[in-house]
Amino acid sequence: MSYTLSPQTRAAAVAPNTKTGAVANLNPWSLVPPLGNLDAYISAVNRLPMLTLEQEQEFAKNLKENNDLDSAGKLVLSHLRLVVSISRKYLGYGLPHGDLIQEGNIGLMKAVKRFDPDQGVRLVSYAMHWIKAEIHEYVLKNWRMVKVATTKAQRKLFFNLRSMKQGFKDDAEVATHRDALTQGQIDSMAKTLNVKREEVIEMEQRMSGGDVLLDPNPADDGENAFGPIAYLADVTQEPTALMESRQHDHLTTDGISAALEELDPRARRIVEERWLKVNDDGSGGMTLHDLAADYKVSAERIRQIEVAAMKKMKKVLAAYA
Repeated sequence: MSYTLSPQTRAAAVAPNTKTGAVANLNPWSLVPPLGNLDAYISAVNRLPMLTLEQEQEFAKNLKENNDLDSAGKLVLSHLRLVVSISRKYLGYGLPHGDLIQEGNIGLMKAVKRFDPDQGVRLVSYAMHWIKAEIHEYVLKNWRMVKVATTKAQRKLFFNLRSMKQGFKDDAEVATHRDALTQGQIDSMAKTLNVKREEVIEMEQRMSGGDVLLDPNPADDGENAFGPIAYLADVTQEPTALMESRQHDHLTTDGISAALEELDPRARRIVEERWLKVNDDGSGGMTLHDLAADYKVSAERIRQIEVAAMKKMKKVLAAYA
């Protein structure tokens, strides 16, 4: 990963003249540390000269009136240390410091482009908003796989909840409920940030939870092998399942009726009594011996008739399907 500046910005690199204190143009590569060396980048940034009010006004007017990129570069370079300072406040979200700095630099460039020197405000005050906004957007997009804050109130809670909880660490209530917010703390946060207490509770739950892999790796035979997709999926609406269900219903209604029509009355009654009849108490129909006594034949003969009837019904059902 590179923590260098864009070619346009590097082309406008500046450094202090040790004798006069003026700003002099340098070879842009003299500013850039080795790739991936964040400490060298920060050290180089902190050595860049800060502009006086007069220099800042001059460069800003030159940029606004003449679209001078050299002046824009000098404004950007002189405020890179501000980006480094602001980005340090967001290290607690577990994102690379270099990425935070890069996003902050984008915000700084946007601020320089829109800065109006006639408003009587220093660039450092104006740029802070743009730097933080760009870093905020990056944090929200990359802190979790699922975006945790979308509304203005949620964004406000996301970037203040953790620091406010830290402020409660010496509270007597936190001693017994160290990981959970008390009702008084929730009310205090809601009042301070001018949001609903329900929104405080919801954001606390979002930030205390973690991402869960919806569809785990099939090769994983550990505790993550069974993911939410296994119980969240509605298999009843899966096209193949729907077709199978309709075919089953078709066979158990029209198909069975057509198959029974192919049997003689005795064979049909035997099949119905043995397999299709259900009494009110949940028991089935007649047994082989009951049917044998009714038809005055042996139970084995009833079984043979049943087997022959089943074979005939299977052929009808196969053709019906």
